[in-house]
This record gives sequence, structure tokens and C-alpha cells, in this order.
Amino acid sequence: MSLSDSAFREKKERADLLSLHCSLCPRRCGAGRLHGQAGACGAGKEPEVAHFQAHFGEEPPLSGKHGAGTIFFPHCSLHCAYCQNHQISRQSGVRYPLSAEQLGLIMVRLQEQGVHNIDLVSPTHFVPGIIAAVHAARDKGLRVPIVYNTNGYETADTLELLSGIVDVYLPDFKYADERTGLRYSGVADYAAYAKEAIEAMYKQAGDLLLDENGFAQKGLLVRHLVLPGYTQESMNIIDFLKERLGTAIGLSVMSQYAPCYRAHEFAELNRKLCVAEYDEVVEHVQEAGFTQCWIQELESNAVYFPDFGCSAVFGNDLSR
Repeated sequence: MSLSDSAFREKKERADLLSLHCSLCPRRCGAGRLHGQAGACGAGKEPEVAHFQAHFGEEPPLSGKHGAGTIFFPHCSLHCAYCQNHQISRQSGVRYPLSAEQLGLIMVRLQEQGVHNIDLVSPTHFVPGIIAAVHAARDKGLRVPIVYNTNGYETADTLELLSGIVDVYLPDFKYADERTGLRYSGVADYAAYAKEAIEAMYKQAGDLLLDENGFAQKGLLVRHLVLPGYTQESMNIIDFLKERLGTAIGLSVMSQYAPCYRAHEFAELNRKLCVAEYDEVVEHVQEAGFTQCWIQELESNAVYFPDFGCSAVFGNDLSR
């Protein structure tokens, strides 16, 4: 669907209203973002970008042959103890403030490099600027799908603004138990909001649709990172997805957990996954019958960890 100029402007105005006393994410911190006050996530008024590149480490339908046009935004609405992007989500890191027009030019520049999509990583707190940026980029010829790569902690109001703008939703589904979300990510309502958000995403975008080359064009692709000691919670998430959304959505089961950032503060998280527990989750996924499923190899736990202090953030293999 191609939005009119007036529709883009109306969405941007509504997004600005949500950030006036910020309620873009479920924290609803009330920060005066339009006046430069930082929210609970750490973000202020203008968009910031930490890094952008053609990225080859996403799921095959996203990275394809030429990479996903990945734009990493700093800050985050969650405080995950094991965050692999902690250099930009929780620490000072590299941050470049820029206008919506400049962000739009980055999108166009990535498309010119041949990427299959524009992959917006941790975008929620910058939705107003993203709406304006996509509008500007469309006017300059942006045509590749927009991927909304989120932690899953979203509100229905913010997601509604993205209808007609986002083509592929790529949410994490981290926890099925609120106690787990509180312990490791600092919010007591993650599971409820993630479930509601993922259903809203599905209502907007539907099952994952690939083109003739196997590249994602539209739909929902849910990610789940298996945590050590939480196999039953992983299986509960798989069951929810099957029961509520069916088996034609995209599903990505990830084994890349490794203790980093503050994970050492939790004895149960201060280890890697073992073969038996990951195999148990994988077997459950296979028995569920998902038709578009990507299962990460257990040995992947060191490959996908970025270092935002290096020129090749993901090493040479994933930063080609």
C-alpha cells in the first residue's frame, strides 16, 4: 500500500502527540520528548543512528544475497541484562543525531547499495522521525520493504501508526512469564504487551510472504532467543504462536545466547546453552509444524555479537 502525502503527515502528527508526554512504548514515561527531555529509554527529540550497513547476519529471507539495509538506533525501552547491543542501548556508545531528511537519505543510500530491505533495529522510540524519514525517502525513490526489528515491547497505538509504512514485522518474543521479564529486562508486563503487539502485527501484515527468490516482502517473522534454563518458557512461546497465529508465520529460533553485559550478575544466565536443552526446544518447534522456520546452529553464539567500537561491527564475514 502506498500512502499519500497527507496520510504520512497525519501519522507524523499523531506520533508527535504520543511523544509530547511520551507514550510511544509501554513504559509511558511521560517525558516531554518534543521539548528535548530524554525518555526512560534515553532518547530525546531528534532521531539518532549508531551505525548502518548492508548486514549479512539476519535471517536468510532478510539478508539474502546482498544484505539487509540495517540501521541501528541507540537507546532501548528494555534494560536486558544480557543485551548484545549494550554498547549502544545502555552505554554511551557512538550516536549520531540527524534530521528525518538525513535518515531518509541513509535509507536511499542503502537501497543504492543493492540491499533487499531497510532493517530498522530498535526503532520504537524514534517512530515519529522514522515516519518522516520514510516519507522523505519514498519521494526520493525508496521502494524496498521496510522491516521493523523490535524487542516486542510495543503499544497498539504506536503500531497502528506504522500500518502502510512497515512491510515486515520482526519482533523478538523474549518471555512468556512476567516474572522472567521483570528479572532480566526490568519490566513487569513484557509478556502481555508482546503478545498483544505480535497479534496486532499479524493483523496488519499477515503470514510471511517471500518473493520468487526467497526474500521477505511482507508479513510477520517472530524471533525467539532461547535462554539457558528456560526451555519450558521457550516451548510456551512456541505454543502461543501456533495457537493464536498458526504455522505460516515466519519463526526464527536463535541459539546465539552468550553471557555478556550484566549476565554474570545472574548465576543461572552465566553460561551458554547446552546441547540437550536447545535440542528440546528445536524438537518442540519441529513438532509444531511451522512451515517457514529458521533454526540457528548452536555454534552461532559468538558469530553474531557486534562490537560497535570497530569499523567492521560484525567482523568481516557479516559486514561485507
